[in-house]
Order: sequence, then structure tokens, then C-alpha cells
Amino acid sequence: MSMAYVRQYYGVPAKRGGRVEYTGGGQPRLGTITSATNGRINVKLDGEKQAYPFHPTWELRYLEGGK
Repeated sequence: MSMAYVRQYYGVPAKRGGRVEYTGGGQPRLGTITSATNGRINVKLDGEKQAYPFHPTWELRYLEGGK
């Protein structure tokens, strides 16, 4: 499932290079959207070496800017 699918189905402004704030896990963390797979978005959190899958509406705040 593509990034376009994620945007349409979940009604979020997800796009490759877009910035998000992950608000779960206690301390908010910033990250960058790298791709979409199986209805999830892959986010590389700042300071991490790899991207991790996140549900598009779970504990994420989409920030303006990015690519």
C-alpha cells in the first residue's frame, strides 16, 4: 500500500521526507517519514540508524515542512 493510500485512507498529510513527532513512549521524539509499507508509514526517528513502522494515526503528530 502506497503513501497515497495512507493519505487517502487515514486522512493524514503523510509524505516522504515529512517530519513527525512521535508522542508515545514517554518523551516526544522527532523523526522523518521514509516510506510506506502495508498501510503503515516508516519513520526514522532522529538519532536512530533505521526506520521503524508506525500506524499513521497512532501517537504521531504531523509537522509542517520537510521535503
